[in-house]
Amino acid sequence: MTLIEKPSQLPQAVGAALHAAFPDLKVGSHQDFQGDAEKTGVQVTVEGNGPGIRSREGRKAHVLSISLRAMVAPGALPFDACDLASQLMDLVLDNRWNLPQAQCDLPANIVAAPAVRSTLDADYDTWTVSFTQTLYLGPPLLEDPTGQPLFACTWDVSNIDDPAQYKPLAE
Repeated sequence: MTLIEKPSQLPQAVGAALHAAFPDLKVGSHQDFQGDAEKTGVQVTVEGNGPGIRSREGRKAHVLSISLRAMVAPGALPFDACDLASQLMDLVLDNRWNLPQAQCDLPANIVAAPAVRSTLDADYDTWTVSFTQTLYLGPPLLEDPTGQPLFACTWDVSNIDDPAQYKPLAE
């Protein structure tokens, strides 16, 4: 597993896992579905990126809101999109998308619902599975080139991000 260096690696990893799980289904970003007459597939979108609580190692947290838009072609059987959304939810549950466990939390707040058209009617041919997932980026603050474990108490330092304010652990 390679280390996660940027938030865009999460939707890319989700897309790769969807390709593997559903090889006959089109999977991509909004750019892959523009002007496409055949709308059947899953569109992976990052809806937001906010700060989270740092990891135990001190990495900065990014809480990404991801949506998987499950679309079936007009004329499909009733609730085919609902069934696809259920399969997506099962895949999302407990999935780190082959990313390092120390840098990727399990998905949370998983919800599936039919899409809403501009007329506020439900579009049952399109369902959206939404979830949040936290990534931890950057170097661990506890790594010290000398190999000596360091610590700092927030009330003793003016900047918790400054490694120079950390002290060696007493033995």
